[in-house]
Parts: sequence; structure tokens; C-alpha cells
Amino acid sequence: MSTQPPSMRNHWWWRPGWSVGRRFYTWHLTFEGQQDVHRLAAEYRETLEPLGDILTPIPDQWLHLTMQGIGFVGEVKEQDVHAVVDAARPRLAAIPAFDVQIGPHVTDPEAILLHVHPDGPVRSIRDAIRAAMNEVLGEVPESADAFIPHVSVAYSASDGPAEPIDRALAGADLPPANARISSAELIVIHRDHQMYEWESFATVLLD
Repeated sequence: MSTQPPSMRNHWWWRPGWSVGRRFYTWHLTFEGQQDVHRLAAEYRETLEPLGDILTPIPDQWLHLTMQGIGFVGEVKEQDVHAVVDAARPRLAAIPAFDVQIGPHVTDPEAILLHVHPDGPVRSIRDAIRAAMNEVLGEVPESADAFIPHVSVAYSASDGPAEPIDRALAGADLPPANARISSAELIVIHRDHQMYEWESFATVLLD
């Protein structure tokens, strides 16, 4: 089931503050070793492959659920980032590990998104992270309310009609994936190669 925008736009335009070489501290949920998530992503890659380069499919290692940004490297002190991790540990340890279902897809103007259900526990993780950031930094960037938990499987790489994507996905039998969420990861991310790639800064376990 999906809703379809009338047109797509290139996701890879340079947003304010971003450029080649810039790095950003952010919290994600990642899916290393989550075979069912990788299975579903591979099915989307195969289904969308005939569309060529109008989409950028996401390899398994870079699948993620964006949670909460902190700020650019060089603009946020590394000691403060360590302090945010320390403040997040007891808060996240109070949240039990949980299972989610990923899918079905929704087509956004810039991506193919898979919604995550139930979203309540994911929001609890984000709330805990935001509370830790507020304790350390005295402020939290990004809206508390605009967050919609999702996993992207492809980004739009050009401007154009959405109809070819709708055609490619129509009738595709892509059962949702199940995933176990047992940690949150603070990463240092970049988009130098038209892909979100990162190095891990810290992994914080749930209960």
C-alpha cells in the first residue's frame, strides 16, 4: 500500500551547512545483522532496478532509521558529545529491547520510505536521547513533533514524474520485515558520495 506524490525531486541537493568533507554527529538505529530487513531491502532494490539511475538504492550496510541530530563536527565540542552519550546511557537502559515491523512503503517526493510499527517504542528512544542532549547542551535541535519513524530503501536521484516508480512497485509482493531493536547508535555521518555513510562514535544498549 502506498500513496504517490505527483513528482519526485533529487534528494542529493546540498542542504544548508552541508558540503563535501563535512561530518555530522547524529543518532540512528542501524540494522547490522538484521537479515529480514536486508531481505526486504534487497527485494526493493530488485524491483526498482529497471528504473536505472533515477533512484539511489541503499545498500544493506547503510540502512538506517534517522533519530536525532546533534550538530556538525567542529561546531559541537567532542567532549560534549561524549557527555551526551553518558547522559543517554541510563535513560536508554531503562527502555526494554523491542520488535518492530518495517513496511509497507510510502513514496515521498525524495525517497521510498518504509514506515515502522509500532512507533511508540522508537519515539521513546528519541525522547530519551533528546532529554540527554537537553541536560548536556541546554538545547535540542530539530522538532520534537515532526518525527515519523521510517527506513528509506531508495532516494530520488533526479527530478521527474513519480509515475514510473508507482508502476514498478504496483502489485509487487514485498512482505514487511521484522527487526529487533536493542540499541541506539551515535554516528559521524557524511554524504560525500550521494549516500549516507558513517563511522560509529558510540553504541548504547537498551535494557
